[in-house]
Amino acid sequence: MDALISLPSPHTFHLSPFPSKPPHPLLSLPFHHHHHRSIKTHHHIFSPTKPTRLNAQLSSSPATTTTDLPGDEALAGDEKFNWFAHWYPLAPVCDLDKRAPNAKTVMGLDVVIWWDRQEGRWQVFDDRCPHRLAPLSEGRVDPWGRLQCVYHGWCFDGAGSCKYIPQAPPNGPPVHTFKKACAAVYPSVEQNKIVWFWPSTDPQYKDILMKERPPYIPELDDPSYTSTMGTRDVPYGYEVLIENLMDPAHVPYAHHGIMRIPKREVPARAEVDREGGVPIEITIETLNITGFLAKQELGYNKFVAPCVFYAMPRRSSSDDSVSSLDVQEASSTKPQQKQRRILLIFMCIPVSPGRSRVIWVFPRNFTVWIDQLVPRWMFHVGQNLILDSDLYLLHVEERKIANVGPSNWQKACFVPTKSDAMVVAFRNWLRKYSNNQVDWGTLSTGYLPPTPPREELMDRYWSHVVQCSSCRVALKGLRTFEVFLQVISIAFIGIVAAAKQGLMSNITRIAFASTAVLCFLASRWLSHFIYKNFYFHDYNHAFR
Repeated sequence: MDALISLPSPHTFHLSPFPSKPPHPLLSLPFHHHHHRSIKTHHHIFSPTKPTRLNAQLSSSPATTTTDLPGDEALAGDEKFNWFAHWYPLAPVCDLDKRAPNAKTVMGLDVVIWWDRQEGRWQVFDDRCPHRLAPLSEGRVDPWGRLQCVYHGWCFDGAGSCKYIPQAPPNGPPVHTFKKACAAVYPSVEQNKIVWFWPSTDPQYKDILMKERPPYIPELDDPSYTSTMGTRDVPYGYEVLIENLMDPAHVPYAHHGIMRIPKREVPARAEVDREGGVPIEITIETLNITGFLAKQELGYNKFVAPCVFYAMPRRSSSDDSVSSLDVQEASSTKPQQKQRRILLIFMCIPVSPGRSRVIWVFPRNFTVWIDQLVPRWMFHVGQNLILDSDLYLLHVEERKIANVGPSNWQKACFVPTKSDAMVVAFRNWLRKYSNNQVDWGTLSTGYLPPTPPREELMDRYWSHVVQCSSCRVALKGLRTFEVFLQVISIAFIGIVAAAKQGLMSNITRIAFASTAVLCFLASRWLSHFIYKNFYFHDYNHAFR
């Protein structure tokens, strides 16, 4: 997926922990993730003083066939990744409704996001009422700005305190003040136009935001960049989702016919195919518990564990490597020039075993006017088709991996070329730091959900449309227009049928009848368009 858009600029892209002031893009560009160590051990991804270089030395020739990859000695150690000690993105703010609670699931945790009018911020609660465990996401925000459970009317403020129990007598004990009457609250923050949460309601993490923040992406807050976002739930797990996005070699084949990819000629290659796949040189520059940095022809790719993966333009340097020091020095010694830049940012979210969610955004600082004129849902039509085109492949692939066992991935998969280097690096990272799989805590992980019918598997309505404010509005408008066309068609036919012979000329009669037919045909076409783009669009690779 990181080959969807070319990366023309030589500038680099970075994540910094949080903005102490409004960010200025393209200035200080450290390639490391700052944080505080008071809660958990967390290492710099790119240390300029102690670099660790891990090369996935995979030949682009089939001669190298072993899956015991060189560089595995760099993976020795007992450090383990704590999946419940990191910030997770929940949803773009533009897709959240301040008038109603919004349900999400992340890391097997059911949460509810709601707008706290008193505090003027988004709150994230455990999605269950302490009374009888009914889902708070099915409730409402009452006229006083409290989250109300609609099962028995219990009301909670932004701190989770119960403010009202209708069934409690006014002269009785204040049972609403008891600790057990409180809703469980997760630490949360709005950053980069996305709501994030910390997946623990333990009181020790109440002020975690003061010690550690989510990865910050300055370009998403820079008004000179576009930041049109999209989100989609997919019926395969986090591991398969993120490694698919790390695999540029699949793009001309899995997305053939829906993406325009410039063909490149390979010297001395006699055999060619229609799709135009070519060798891709990818080198893993650095890998440790916080993620890895990869270099390829188009630039650099960075994985910031557990959720963020992005592609950035390549920066040329004398040793062809990247460090925080050389980037900072370059930014201080060379005048900054605004160049055309585009970035590919994916946030991959583990939902539950066999299910995941992706939030995508491709910020750029040129032709910004296009995003201001074209509705967001029109971009989503094409982007959802890209996701659909390999959805079934990945769903089945995950089950085959589960059958052989995640720990046997390298033995079962034959990855002889450098184009798979990032996929191999991710599997190495997962093997070393997380025992080859996501740690779901107390959630049962012994099975994957059964495969549903294809139409349900590739459903767009529940996996995207209901979560996207732009697509919801578009669907409602298009449905209304479809009904309008049908009404016009019936009305014109009725007028022609009811008009007496002498009251309407033949030309007028033909015009009315033709308009009725055209409106009917347009309504049928629109119905087909709505179904394919908002409900279900199958993809048959054999006929592409």
